Amino acid sequence: MHRDTLKIYRLVPDAAETDPNWDLAEPAGEVVVRARSEADARILATEAEVDFLDTQAKPGDGVSTSFASAFRDQRLYRVVEDDSGSFPVEGPRQVLSGLSRRDPIKHGY
Repeated sequence: MHRDTLKIYRLVPDAAETDPNWDLAEPAGEVVVRARSEADARILATEAEVDFLDTQAKPGDGVSTSFASAFRDQRLYRVVEDDSGSFPVEGPRQVLSGLSRRDPIKHGY
């Protein structure tokens, strides 16, 4: 069976706090993941957030909000490979640090 080669990646907020792109989601801080690639790192961080479908709210037609995650926006988060050895490369694809399932939807306009 083919075994994936995984690396450690850090997703680091890269936009200023005043950047209007933060209007829909607040910064979640730095997140560390074990993933296949930079793109996979963004996907893992997105999956760790609470999706609209996980809340009591009822979106039309079962629409997911994962496509709108700040982690997918290159203007908001940059992805950096971490070769510091702080986290083991061996293990499953997963979020290692910095994010518990938080609500990505900004409330209280």
